[in-house]
Amino acid sequence: MKYQDAIGDLEDCFGRYCSYCERRFPALLAVEHVSPKNSDEARATDWTNFLLGCVNCNSTKGKTPTNDQDFLWPDKDNTLTAIEYRAGGLVEAASSLDPQIVPKATALIGLVGLDRHPGQPADKQPTDRDKRYLDREEKWKLAQDMRVRLMRNDNDDYREALVNLAKESGFFSIWIAAFHDDADMRRRLVEAHIGTARDCFENDWTLKTRVGGHI
Repeated sequence: MKYQDAIGDLEDCFGRYCSYCERRFPALLAVEHVSPKNSDEARATDWTNFLLGCVNCNSTKGKTPTNDQDFLWPDKDNTLTAIEYRAGGLVEAASSLDPQIVPKATALIGLVGLDRHPGQPADKQPTDRDKRYLDREEKWKLAQDMRVRLMRNDNDDYREALVNLAKESGFFSIWIAAFHDDADMRRRLVEAHIGTARDCFENDWTLKTRVGGHI
């Protein structure tokens, strides 16, 4: 078996989104090794070591050694509670996070460069080809605008249209944050995105610690 052969099954499992930055890619996603295959050859074809990665997240992560103790992982932890997306395309560890979890969240953010932004220090500047912060800023504005429009025109058809828009635009976490106080929209978003772990949510669709994860 070649690890590249897993791409179809991964997309069926997670959808066509980068597991890290959450951008939607109808094509061009790659099988991403959580533990780099060059330093962990035993897990080169291990399904539990696979996620989906875009070129920016993959290239930033590179061959950096990883482990399950010092990082949060989107397939094991409830990263919705650990990472905040803010206006302007900014990403950082959640302000309400347990101090013991902050270093793990920060490690994941830094590993794939989610905090790369023109307003950051020199070592966190995006490359010319890294437009993730712009995509996040655009989708943040879109989600906030759609929230306001929903308040003016709240009906079932409009809610379904919003869900379809969210699926096409990517950035699931931004949409969940935009509708933080709307249990029905959060339910619709979760149910529409394949691979979203239901055990990250309480019955009222608020967030909870994921069983088996750090958070």
